[in-house]
Amino acid sequence: MSRTVRTEVLGEAEDRFEEILTDEALDFLARLHDAFADRRTALLAERARRAANLADGGTLDFLPGTRTVREDPTWRVAGAGPGLEDRRVEITGPPERRMTVNALNSGAQVWLADFEDATAPTWHNIVSGQLNLLDAIERRIDDTTPEGRRYRIGDDPATIVVRPRGWHLDEAHLLIGGRPAVGALVDFGLYLFHCGRRQIDRGSGPYFYLPKLENHFEARLWNDVFTFAQRELGIPYGTVRATVLIETVTAAFEMEEILHELRDHAAGLNAGRWDYLFSLIKNFAHHGPRFVLPDRADLTMTQPFLRAYTDLLVRTCHRRGAHAVGGMAAAVPQRDHEANRAALAKVRLDKEREAGDGFDGSWVAHPGLVATCRAAFDAVLGERPNQLDRTREDVEVTAADLLGVHRLSVGLPTEQGVRSNVAVALRYLTAWLGGSGAVAVFGLMEDVATAEIARCQLWQWQHHCSRLSGGSLATPDLVRRLADRERAALLAEGAEPTRVDDAVRILEETALGAELPAFLTTGAYARHLVRVRTAA
Repeated sequence: MSRTVRTEVLGEAEDRFEEILTDEALDFLARLHDAFADRRTALLAERARRAANLADGGTLDFLPGTRTVREDPTWRVAGAGPGLEDRRVEITGPPERRMTVNALNSGAQVWLADFEDATAPTWHNIVSGQLNLLDAIERRIDDTTPEGRRYRIGDDPATIVVRPRGWHLDEAHLLIGGRPAVGALVDFGLYLFHCGRRQIDRGSGPYFYLPKLENHFEARLWNDVFTFAQRELGIPYGTVRATVLIETVTAAFEMEEILHELRDHAAGLNAGRWDYLFSLIKNFAHHGPRFVLPDRADLTMTQPFLRAYTDLLVRTCHRRGAHAVGGMAAAVPQRDHEANRAALAKVRLDKEREAGDGFDGSWVAHPGLVATCRAAFDAVLGERPNQLDRTREDVEVTAADLLGVHRLSVGLPTEQGVRSNVAVALRYLTAWLGGSGAVAVFGLMEDVATAEIARCQLWQWQHHCSRLSGGSLATPDLVRRLADRERAALLAEGAEPTRVDDAVRILEETALGAELPAFLTTGAYARHLVRVRTAA
């Protein structure tokens, strides 16, 4: 079949890349883009319009035009596909080769193979990640390190769920019709093309996590993509399953509508804390002191506005037959026994709260946390695969509850909070520029969401010249002084100077400018991670 539009691969060729970038796969991507790229562009324009309205003083509420969807008690979603019935522990991480083996062998029920926030989107990472997934499904991964440690997949691996990039990200190493490809369609399309039928034949299926959705129209686009792609590849309708991350504040007001749009393909919703807070700050950053949040460390899930969000998510999911999946435990096991014990105790309490609130499972970022998470959910679920029967009819959430940040039980931001945000953002960005998207920083496994909330808080605090708990003010000069100090520390630790300087520049541009950019990754990707072939 000839391509509907011209496709050009600008990224450098590496070993075995031709196994992924076949003519047939590229033809399929071209058809996806021909059908959906323009709709994606229009939806991004609508995002910008809505963001501008909120910046000008607008607010959010549940949609009056979709009341009938919310009030109709009869509809249900497709629910879990084979291998997704029990999701009590899900481990997340980039589809790097050793991570692939470790995650699949971790004892978790599900592995979220993440092309989004945990992957720095270099061309190498994107294509090699697809190769690793294909090799994992074909059981071709058998890797031995120079030290003699062998990595191979065991007999009972986790179910793979792939998270493609969000709608806002491009893939500049691949041109379709003369324009950069849509990152989400590249990640989804390549995986479905190469692995969809293979997963079905192995008794599983092509499963996806959908990130950064802001409204039900974006969910409708994904549903249409699934319908089109299954028809094009001869995959039975409804075989694809999707779990949506409710990680934007606008999506929190449209959970029912999002599930309804995806109902023939929907498996569940997930509560992603850092991205949700990032979205809340970003959308209400101009609204003055009422929306100024304290230090990240104080924004636990027990805060009333966050409990409203998670309780509503569980109620919505279970009312419609969908799984409710909890947030990330990001602790990295440490050698210090007491520090490790304290970190695991926090993880245990967080997972016990989620299980007690009705969640069906939760996320961990490291294999060393799987047992702790499993124990918390085992205590509630027992032999049951989920608790969909717990419909949480006791939950009633209003718009005021979701936006009630003034009801916090903690006080002002602190200078330590400013220092922490600067340090974590710079350390993460330095690693991201070097091609690493999941980075251990100060005992936690961080991804892009951490850098986003850190720089958004810095922008909000200095923009409103917020008073810190010690009486000083958050100012651009304070942020720059702390950035200089952290830059010196990174250089003393041996970090590559150019990357550190670039990280400082990205932080200053996205945290100290007159306007708050929607994402730090879009500009940083275009300037620093795009490497195209040069003419011979």
